[in-house]
Amino acid sequence: MSITANDPNRKTWLDIPGDTDFPIQNIPFGVFLTRDDVITIGTRIGDYAIDLGALHQLGYLEGIPLTDDIFLQDTLNDFISDGKKTWRLVRNRIAEIFDANNSKLKDNQDHRNTVLFTLDEIEMQMPVQVGDYTDFYSSKEHATNIGTMFRDPDNALLPNWLHIPVGYHGRSSSIIPSEIPIHRPQGQTKPVDSDGPVFGPSERVDFELEMAFITTDANHLGEPIPVDEAEDYIFGMVIFNDWSARDIQKWEYVPLGPFLAKNFASSISP
Repeated sequence: MSITANDPNRKTWLDIPGDTDFPIQNIPFGVFLTRDDVITIGTRIGDYAIDLGALHQLGYLEGIPLTDDIFLQDTLNDFISDGKKTWRLVRNRIAEIFDANNSKLKDNQDHRNTVLFTLDEIEMQMPVQVGDYTDFYSSKEHATNIGTMFRDPDNALLPNWLHIPVGYHGRSSSIIPSEIPIHRPQGQTKPVDSDGPVFGPSERVDFELEMAFITTDANHLGEPIPVDEAEDYIFGMVIFNDWSARDIQKWEYVPLGPFLAKNFASSISP
C-alpha cells in the first residue's frame, strides 16, 4: 500500500509555522486529555492537536475497518494491534482530510471546533501500555564510554558488542511521559575510600538521549519475526531517556547488569 500521507508536496489548510516539526507529512499518534477532561487518541499537525475519536464519530474515517471505540481509549495498544495496513489507511485519510485541496472539514466550523484543539488546551498522556522493554547499546561510542567509566580504557568495549546486539531488560512499569518529575534514587554505592558500601541518594544521576521503537504484539511466544519483515511490526518511534544512577550502577552491575540504577524512571516523548 502506498504511503500518500508522506507526499513531500502536500500542503495543509491549517495555519502552521513553516519550520514546524509536525508538518502534514508527520502525523504522529498519541493520547491526550482534552479541555473537557476527556481522554482521546489523537494526532498533531503544526500547533494543533486533532481528536481522532471525534473525527471517527463524525464519519471522516468511514470505509476504514475500525471498531467504534478504537480512538476512545487511553492507550494506543488496540490500534497498534490492528496492524500496519490499518495504520497506513488512517494516516493516509488524515492527510487527505487536512490537505489544502480538501474543504470538507475546513468549511464545517462546528466539526472543526469539535476536532481541533490548540496545544494549551490539552495535556499529553502516556501513549502506550508497555508490556516489555529492552535497552540496547546501540552506539559503539556509548558502549566504550560506559566501559571506560566502569572498567578501564583498555578493556572498555567487550568483544561480544562487535557480534550481537547487547541489551538488558529494563523496568517497563516506570516508563513515564517526558516532563513528569522524577525522584532522585537511593541505593548502595561503594566510595573509593570506604571498606564497604554505603546507602544514600545517588550523586551521579545521568541521562541518555535515545530512540525507542514501539512494536506490535503480533508474534507468538517462540515464533521469531524474520529480519526482512521487521518494519511491518514497528508502529513508530519515540525519543527515550533511561535515567541512570551511575554511582549505584558501578557497584551493582557485576555480574548481572543494572538494577536499581536503571529502574527508577525512563522518560519517553508522548
